Amino acid sequence: MEILLSSAAWLGALGIFLLRVLNMTLATLRFLLTLRGKKAISWILGFAESALFVLVIGSVLNDLNNPLNIIAYAAGFATGNIVGMAVESRLAVGFAHLNIISTQRGQAVAEKLREASYAVTEIPARGMNGMVSLLDCSLRRKDIKDAEKLILDVDPKAFITVEDITPVRRGFWRS
Repeated sequence: MEILLSSAAWLGALGIFLLRVLNMTLATLRFLLTLRGKKAISWILGFAESALFVLVIGSVLNDLNNPLNIIAYAAGFATGNIVGMAVESRLAVGFAHLNIISTQRGQAVAEKLREASYAVTEIPARGMNGMVSLLDCSLRRKDIKDAEKLILDVDPKAFITVEDITPVRRGFWRS
């Protein structure tokens, strides 16, 4: 195909790819921020996302004879999802809940977390092999890695799970 040798066709496809990556990055961020109740930023991202979508799809539909445009559109969609997830993960907007199970070092883990200004609730519990400490810790998502490091420094065998949460009322949040 002659079109595959055209630099204009390749540049057009590259533009479609880059705009579609941006479009899907915004879409992914908007969706994840909507789930966290961020209305104003979700509206702004939705507006930009829609405008970009119209531009990109229009470019693809205006030249359906160029298979590069279709490939660039699809590749930009897939890439934009991953980029959006990575950006949102770095922003770490919102709150999380850590459940920590320690078979022998629960009190020491709780003390270490408290020294770092995290709120922790200790709950005695029974596991498969006897008594364990169940530690309950709510924190900002951006603090998860730091808290995990503190926990594993004290108890490398600790079992840790994370859930996204929406605070309803009161509580202590590390500044």
